[in-house]
Amino acid sequence: MSEREVDSELVARVQRGDKRAFDLLVLKYQRKIMRLLSRMVRDPSEVEDVAQEAFIKAYRALPQFRGESAFYTWLYRIAINTARNWQVASGRRPSTPTAIENEDGETFSQIDNLTDISTPESVLASRQVVETVNAAIDALPEDLRTAIALREIEGLSYEEIAESMGCPIGTVRSRIFRAREAIAAQLRPILNTDTERRW
Repeated sequence: MSEREVDSELVARVQRGDKRAFDLLVLKYQRKIMRLLSRMVRDPSEVEDVAQEAFIKAYRALPQFRGESAFYTWLYRIAINTARNWQVASGRRPSTPTAIENEDGETFSQIDNLTDISTPESVLASRQVVETVNAAIDALPEDLRTAIALREIEGLSYEEIAESMGCPIGTVRSRIFRAREAIAAQLRPILNTDTERRW
């Protein structure tokens, strides 16, 4: 059974009144939604509230869900819209995070432990790259930051991102390209690459 089929079965159970099936969907996607929202909301104390609100909205809208898209794509779109609404309602702009996010493969710090040939210099260089990438992502405009996070961190396809963000696929490609270019510009001095090479 594919992930989409599992989700479809859980959604069908929820639509028939099985609240425990929705709990399973929340457990399955909670960390991914929190990780996505942490790129948009930035205030760790608010991320959980926005995620909870997104799941509540999804639960209320689930009777109308027809399965024309994958459940997680639909859920990501709700989460993105909830975060945008939260920003507008609170009159806040995303703040700069005070710490580097270090979980779920968003950084390369775990690579340091995979080999015995690591030197203090290579460990420091790896951390510098990670910090630079995270800072570059955080400095991106929200639409670019969301697109690159959905693609590179969540692994969504261009089609799924277009559906989640409610925009044409060409716009998604453009946003991801611009985000990658901005990140590459920040990495060039660290990696000593010339301006002709993106990475």
